Amino acid sequence: MSKALIVNLDKCTGCRYCELACSFAHHGEYNPAKSNIQVSIFTEDAFYVPMVCTQCNRPFCGEVCPTGAISADEVNEAYVVLVDPEKCVGCKMCTMACPFGAITYQSSGIVQKCDLCGGKPECVEFCVPNALEFKDVELTNVRKCRAYAKKIYHQKEED
Repeated sequence: MSKALIVNLDKCTGCRYCELACSFAHHGEYNPAKSNIQVSIFTEDAFYVPMVCTQCNRPFCGEVCPTGAISADEVNEAYVVLVDPEKCVGCKMCTMACPFGAITYQSSGIVQKCDLCGGKPECVEFCVPNALEFKDVELTNVRKCRAYAKKIYHQKEED
């Protein structure tokens, strides 16, 4: 079974603790600009969207990387797309290829993206409203299927 970072939009309050936890874990400072997760805030609608790497099965970022700095591996039961800072030349091709904008160019001259903190994502640990979860994907899908089936069943009973 494989684990993944799950985002529950209904629970996100826009507190941005996830950004602070991520930047501190990777850079030792509380700086949202250095975070691998970014919360988009739509103030008029009070709607918040935490954006983080989806760890694509076919990562476009890795396909366009001319130095092979981006590869995928399994880390602590999770599939993770990783950046090798030794191979990265800072060409930014991956930032253009990522459809989610989940790779950022840093002042160090290399790119960074979510690495799931080696299988224990800090953003999840500090997410007070539990909008972020690190769960078994297959089990989550089974629960969704059951919930949907139950909803359909109850609608049938009402007819």
